[in-house]
Amino acid sequence: MPRERKYRINLSDEQVKQLKKLMRSKTTSLTVKNRCQILMDMDEAHGKQYLEEQCARRNAVHIATVSYTIKKYVEEGFEGTITLKRNVNSDNARRKVDGRAEAQLVALACGPVPEGHSRWTLRLLEKKAKVILENPVSHDTIRRILKKTNCGLTTTTTGASQPKKTRNS
Repeated sequence: MPRERKYRINLSDEQVKQLKKLMRSKTTSLTVKNRCQILMDMDEAHGKQYLEEQCARRNAVHIATVSYTIKKYVEEGFEGTITLKRNVNSDNARRKVDGRAEAQLVALACGPVPEGHSRWTLRLLEKKAKVILENPVSHDTIRRILKKTNCGLTTTTTGASQPKKTRNS
Protein backbone atom coordinates (compact mmCIF):
# COMPACT_ATOMS: atom_id res chain seq x y z
CA MET A 1 0.00 0.00 0.00
CA PRO A 2 1.51 3.37 -1.03
CA ARG A 3 2.12 5.90 1.69
CA GLU A 4 0.17 9.15 1.98
CA ARG A 5 1.43 11.99 -0.19
CA LYS A 6 3.30 14.75 1.56
CA TYR A 7 2.95 17.24 -1.29
CA ARG A 8 -0.08 17.63 -3.53
CA ILE A 9 -0.26 19.21 -6.98
CA ASN A 10 -3.46 20.90 -8.15
CA LEU A 11 -3.04 22.73 -11.45
CA SER A 12 -5.54 25.17 -12.93
CA ASP A 13 -6.77 24.85 -16.52
CA GLU A 14 -4.59 27.78 -17.56
CA GLN A 15 -1.49 26.21 -16.01
CA VAL A 16 -2.15 22.95 -17.88
CA LYS A 17 -2.43 24.91 -21.15
CA GLN A 18 0.84 26.69 -20.38
CA LEU A 19 2.57 23.37 -19.63
CA LYS A 20 1.37 21.86 -22.91
CA LYS A 21 2.52 24.95 -24.80
CA LEU A 22 5.96 24.74 -23.18
CA MET A 23 6.27 21.06 -24.05
CA ARG A 24 5.47 21.73 -27.72
CA SER A 25 7.97 24.57 -28.01
CA LYS A 26 11.26 23.71 -29.72
CA THR A 27 13.23 26.18 -27.62
CA THR A 28 12.27 24.62 -24.28
CA SER A 29 15.08 22.66 -22.65
CA LEU A 30 14.72 18.96 -21.88
CA THR A 31 14.85 19.64 -18.14
CA VAL A 32 11.88 22.00 -18.31
CA LYS A 33 9.98 19.59 -20.58
CA ASN A 34 10.54 16.80 -18.05
CA ARG A 35 9.34 19.03 -15.22
CA CYS A 36 6.21 19.94 -17.21
CA GLN A 37 5.41 16.29 -17.88
CA ILE A 38 5.98 15.36 -14.24
CA LEU A 39 3.65 18.14 -13.08
CA MET A 40 0.95 16.99 -15.50
CA ASP A 41 1.34 13.34 -14.45
CA MET A 42 1.16 14.15 -10.73
CA ASP A 43 -1.71 16.65 -11.02
CA GLU A 44 -4.69 15.61 -8.91
CA ALA A 45 -7.19 17.93 -10.60
CA HIS A 46 -6.85 16.72 -14.23
CA GLY A 47 -6.71 13.25 -15.74
CA LYS A 48 -5.05 10.12 -14.45
CA GLN A 49 -2.72 10.52 -11.54
CA TYR A 50 0.41 8.36 -11.25
CA LEU A 51 2.54 7.27 -8.34
CA GLU A 52 6.05 8.74 -8.16
CA GLU A 53 7.61 5.45 -9.30
CA GLN A 54 5.23 5.17 -12.25
CA CYS A 55 5.84 8.78 -13.21
CA ALA A 56 9.61 8.26 -13.10
CA ARG A 57 9.37 5.17 -15.32
CA ARG A 58 6.96 6.87 -17.72
CA ASN A 59 9.24 9.92 -18.18
CA ALA A 60 12.55 7.99 -18.09
CA VAL A 61 13.89 9.98 -15.14
CA HIS A 62 15.07 9.04 -11.69
CA ILE A 63 12.52 8.94 -8.88
CA ALA A 64 14.52 11.63 -7.07
CA THR A 65 13.87 13.95 -10.03
CA VAL A 66 10.13 13.43 -9.61
CA SER A 67 10.32 14.07 -5.86
CA TYR A 68 12.49 17.15 -6.37
CA THR A 69 10.12 18.59 -8.99
CA ILE A 70 7.07 18.10 -6.76
CA LYS A 71 8.87 19.67 -3.79
CA LYS A 72 10.03 22.57 -5.95
CA TYR A 73 6.43 23.16 -7.12
CA VAL A 74 5.14 23.30 -3.56
CA GLU A 75 7.94 25.53 -2.25
CA GLU A 76 8.53 27.90 -5.20
CA GLY A 77 5.24 27.74 -7.04
CA PHE A 78 4.38 27.13 -10.66
CA GLU A 79 6.70 29.76 -12.20
CA GLY A 80 9.66 28.69 -10.06
CA THR A 81 9.29 25.12 -11.28
CA ILE A 82 9.15 25.81 -15.01
CA THR A 83 12.06 28.27 -15.11
CA LEU A 84 15.71 27.30 -14.96
CA LYS A 85 17.92 29.28 -12.65
CA ARG A 86 21.36 29.53 -14.17
CA ASN A 87 24.33 30.28 -12.03
CA VAL A 88 26.13 33.50 -12.95
CA ASN A 89 29.40 31.56 -12.86
CA SER A 90 28.28 29.03 -15.44
CA ASP A 91 30.47 28.33 -18.47
CA ASN A 92 28.46 30.60 -20.75
CA ALA A 93 28.72 33.52 -18.35
CA ARG A 94 32.47 33.13 -17.85
CA ARG A 95 33.35 32.73 -21.51
CA LYS A 96 35.33 35.78 -22.65
CA VAL A 97 36.20 34.77 -26.18
CA ASP A 98 33.69 33.64 -28.79
CA GLY A 99 34.40 31.58 -31.90
CA ARG A 100 35.19 34.57 -34.08
CA ALA A 101 37.81 35.87 -31.63
CA GLU A 102 39.29 32.38 -31.31
CA ALA A 103 39.67 32.19 -35.07
CA GLN A 104 41.41 35.57 -35.13
CA LEU A 105 43.83 34.48 -32.40
CA VAL A 106 44.66 31.22 -34.16
CA ALA A 107 45.17 33.08 -37.45
CA LEU A 108 47.45 35.53 -35.68
CA ALA A 109 49.47 32.72 -34.06
CA CYS A 110 49.77 30.92 -37.40
CA GLY A 111 50.79 34.09 -39.20
CA PRO A 112 54.23 35.64 -39.63
CA VAL A 113 56.33 36.23 -36.55
CA PRO A 114 57.10 39.88 -35.65
CA GLU A 115 60.54 41.17 -36.58
CA GLY A 116 63.22 40.59 -34.02
CA HIS A 117 61.57 37.43 -32.67
CA SER A 118 62.09 33.82 -33.65
CA ARG A 119 58.56 32.72 -32.68
CA TRP A 120 55.35 33.90 -31.08
CA THR A 121 55.17 34.04 -27.31
CA LEU A 122 52.02 34.33 -25.23
CA ARG A 123 52.99 37.85 -24.15
CA LEU A 124 53.52 38.93 -27.77
CA LEU A 125 50.16 37.46 -28.73
CA GLU A 126 48.56 39.24 -25.79
CA LYS A 127 49.93 42.63 -26.95
CA LYS A 128 48.81 42.03 -30.53
CA ALA A 129 45.38 40.74 -29.40
CA LYS A 130 44.72 44.02 -27.58
CA VAL A 131 44.83 45.73 -30.97
CA ILE A 132 42.79 43.14 -32.88
CA LEU A 133 40.06 42.14 -30.40
CA GLU A 134 37.40 44.40 -28.88
CA ASN A 135 37.81 42.91 -25.40
CA PRO A 136 41.37 42.45 -24.16
CA VAL A 137 42.18 38.92 -23.02
CA SER A 138 44.97 37.63 -20.81
CA HIS A 139 47.85 35.51 -21.97
CA ASP A 140 46.37 32.58 -20.03
CA THR A 141 43.14 32.80 -22.03
CA ILE A 142 45.20 32.81 -25.22
CA ARG A 143 47.12 29.77 -23.96
CA ARG A 144 43.85 27.85 -23.37
CA ILE A 145 42.53 28.75 -26.81
CA LEU A 146 45.73 27.66 -28.55
CA LYS A 147 45.87 24.47 -26.51
CA LYS A 148 42.29 23.66 -27.46
CA THR A 149 43.10 24.06 -31.16
CA ASN A 150 46.43 22.15 -30.97
CA CYS A 151 48.34 25.22 -32.06
CA GLY A 152 51.78 24.94 -30.49
CA LEU A 153 54.00 27.99 -30.09
CA THR A 154 57.20 26.08 -29.38
CA THR A 155 57.80 24.99 -32.95
CA THR A 156 59.13 27.33 -35.59
CA THR A 157 56.28 26.51 -37.96
CA THR A 158 53.12 27.00 -35.97
CA GLY A 159 49.76 25.89 -37.17
CA ALA A 160 46.53 24.30 -36.16
CA SER A 161 47.35 21.01 -37.83
CA GLN A 162 47.61 17.83 -35.77
CA PRO A 163 51.07 17.04 -34.41
CA LYS A 164 52.91 14.07 -35.84
CA LYS A 165 52.40 10.84 -33.98
CA THR A 166 55.36 9.23 -32.29
CA ARG A 167 55.81 5.66 -31.21
CA ASN A 168 54.58 6.33 -27.67
CA SER A 169 51.55 8.45 -28.48
